[in-house]
Amino acid sequence: MKDAHPNREEARDEFLTARQLAEVLQVSESTVRRLARDGRIPCVRLTPRLLRFNLKAVSRALDGSDTSPKTKRRHAEESERDDGQLSFL
Repeated sequence: MKDAHPNREEARDEFLTARQLAEVLQVSESTVRRLARDGRIPCVRLTPRLLRFNLKAVSRALDGSDTSPKTKRRHAEESERDDGQLSFL
């Protein structure tokens, strides 16, 4: 019998905890949480402390192809602010 929702399992696997995403990105869990707090990577907030991350959306945000209004606004604010420091986005 074929599953009525063939992509259900795949979609579930795409959402990661902060710890799982940290392992994939090879950074600390606190770095993942800081990136989410700063709006640099998208997340789904289930509770104030419980976050989930869509791996594809995070990848798009990190490689600069995320064109969401929030991301565009953040980039505009960062480009307006010139504090003499190098920034690697």
